[in-house]
Amino acid sequence: MNTTLNMDTELLYCGNHVSGTTDCPDTPPVYYATAYAVKDTVDYDFANRGGKYFYSRTANPNRDCLGELISCLEHGEGTLVCSSGMAAIATTLLGLLKTGDHVLINQAVYGETIALLNDVLSRYGIEASYADFTDLPSVEQDIRSNTKLLYTEVIANPLTVIADIEAIAAIAKRHGLLTVVDSTFTTPCVFRPLDVGADVVIHSLTKYFGGHSDLTGGSITASKELVSRLTTAYLLLGCCLDPNSAWLFGRSARTLAMRVRKQNENAAAVAKALAEDPRVIQVYHPSLPDHPQHGLAQRMFAKGLYGAMISFRVADDVRRVDGFMHRLSIIQYLGTLGGIRTSVTHPATAFQNEFSKEKLREMGLTEGLIRISTGAEDPDDIIGDLSQALDVFSNS
Repeated sequence: MNTTLNMDTELLYCGNHVSGTTDCPDTPPVYYATAYAVKDTVDYDFANRGGKYFYSRTANPNRDCLGELISCLEHGEGTLVCSSGMAAIATTLLGLLKTGDHVLINQAVYGETIALLNDVLSRYGIEASYADFTDLPSVEQDIRSNTKLLYTEVIANPLTVIADIEAIAAIAKRHGLLTVVDSTFTTPCVFRPLDVGADVVIHSLTKYFGGHSDLTGGSITASKELVSRLTTAYLLLGCCLDPNSAWLFGRSARTLAMRVRKQNENAAAVAKALAEDPRVIQVYHPSLPDHPQHGLAQRMFAKGLYGAMISFRVADDVRRVDGFMHRLSIIQYLGTLGGIRTSVTHPATAFQNEFSKEKLREMGLTEGLIRISTGAEDPDDIIGDLSQALDVFSNS
């Protein structure tokens, strides 16, 4: 460094460059830089066409590392890493649809996906309609001349209804449509939609990929051609994930398989215990032989894994439901899912602003329905906590 510089300038430039060799650190560093210097106009043009890093919103090493990992896990060719699950959903729909297009949606999807379509995209002339994706002939009948894609989740929240992704993708291909799948509940540890014909797979990374309820992010994985189609919307919507969160997601993902396997095994044990509890009216989990899609789950999912989400029904008495919540000792009431600690939520309360009481009952979201996101605790402790809290229903 030039020693004739004044202090104000020295403060900006001294100690700003790594002089030693930094090749192949065991853990990659966090690349906080928003910009990287280029040599001249030719180098800038090379960088601007994707030849090298030069601006963080356009490309960042930490996002690229995370995207590479997710692409590998999902057997995809490329991944866009977004700032949230909703950013991933919005980018996908805005990037693949235009005015006059129609999207056919599984009626059992995330409420905010429905709100995005009904309240936002509809204002731009994008049409959406909803179908029961367990009724495959009905799905095919509901396809219109302007339909461009079919959109579904793998396991529906909260009643754990499963969509036969291979069959749905086959319908889409017969009609020249794309299949977009939100696989947040399953993760690639349980199911890989691209392997059975889906075109795009979306994750709310906030849930199982993060796994510790301390990160927010999303991802879109697809072929190179579809990722290229989506990149313009991705960049212009500004929904890229920040470098630090990308680094933390990458670290969390290293234990994804261990966490998800444990959570899935725990869920099966908890579901069985609840199904045997006389205070519980009904349990919804694909591991149970009486689940209407138990056989489909066995065919679709990795051996012995059925997802970590459970719902169960007790008496329709919200006062006692609250009493149940109050009695829980280690399990908390949280408005999210997928974390390493078990949590519960009350779907009828969660969706009361989106739907009328009559519509909620029609959807099966009664006052006595409780959803569990199963964590990685010892299963006996989860079962014990639920059992003692269920004492409020002992005189039902």
